[in-house]
Amino acid sequence: MFRTSTAPDPSEFARKRVVVTGGSRGIGAAIVQRFLDGGASVVTTARTATDESPAGATFIQGDVSSNDGVQAFATAALDSLGGVDVIINNAGAARAHLGGIGSIPDEEWIDALNLNYLSAVRLTGALLPALRAAGAGSAVVNISSGAAVTPQGPMAHYGAAKAALAAYGKALASELAPAGIRVTTVTPGNVLTPGADALRQTIADAMGVPLEATTAGVPLGRPGDPRDVAEAVAYLASDRAQWVTGANLVVDGGELPTF
Repeated sequence: MFRTSTAPDPSEFARKRVVVTGGSRGIGAAIVQRFLDGGASVVTTARTATDESPAGATFIQGDVSSNDGVQAFATAALDSLGGVDVIINNAGAARAHLGGIGSIPDEEWIDALNLNYLSAVRLTGALLPALRAAGAGSAVVNISSGAAVTPQGPMAHYGAAKAALAAYGKALASELAPAGIRVTTVTPGNVLTPGADALRQTIADAMGVPLEATTAGVPLGRPGDPRDVAEAVAYLASDRAQWVTGANLVVDGGELPTF
């Protein structure tokens, strides 16, 4: 069970303008709420709003899997906020193919790249002039996935796209460092969200095991809560991480084989 040790500082992100993709549920919604709790103004987007969508954010319905959708959202976000200080590229999804890599249709490889990787490249590019105008102290945080660290056949397209996202973030961090703009990546492990739960259920059914078995190997004894990831994102976007860029913070309860 996630434990909250202290309440967020309500002024930590005061006057910060934050853009979050995929913010209607799960990890995205937790990230949006964390920035709201810290006093930020937040604009978020998803294909549809849900009951999890935080009420304090400005929600703009959209689809960032296409360049046109990204450009439309970027324009609307800047109109709403008047600028941007923090970009959180969280949008992501894919379908498991139990037949392995060879069973993944070509169009789903393209879809996975568009949503999980190119959406971040396009949105960051569209907002970069505003981010540069905000100056030193602004930040980009990309949300990757444990599937990028331990890719499996049924989700190879998703893992490949998220691995590309981490590589892009590392390169962008070096390029933007002279401007004082920090770029980091968060790689979640097994986190309980509606989308991830549906994927795990598909895999559990194929294996003939209960859903709980798919998260039983986490060394810290429990699967992740979306707020675990949101706290990591808040740290990386804050002045507490002012000397951190190009880093990939793994938030996984100790499960992934990383060094």
